[in-house]
Amino acid sequence: MTSPLDEILKQRGTVHGDFTDVADVSQQLKAVLQTGKSWNELTAVQKESLEMIMHKAARIVSGNPNHHDHWDDVAGYATITSKRIV
Repeated sequence: MTSPLDEILKQRGTVHGDFTDVADVSQQLKAVLQTGKSWNELTAVQKESLEMIMHKAARIVSGNPNHHDHWDDVAGYATITSKRIV
């Protein structure tokens, strides 16, 4: 018998991809960001935003690339961060 949580995870896997695959791609993308010469000059908000965008990118390439929420989330993180730049 499957639990409600099992059903949620199964459904999300079809949208986001396998969590192990997403984690692998996401960690690789985040590691590349940290090699940039300006990484240490970024604010916590800028770093977190870029890391979240990389997580969403990992979901896009590991799961359903046509899921609108992935793309809307990328735009959302970029927008919130842009509004915090003084």
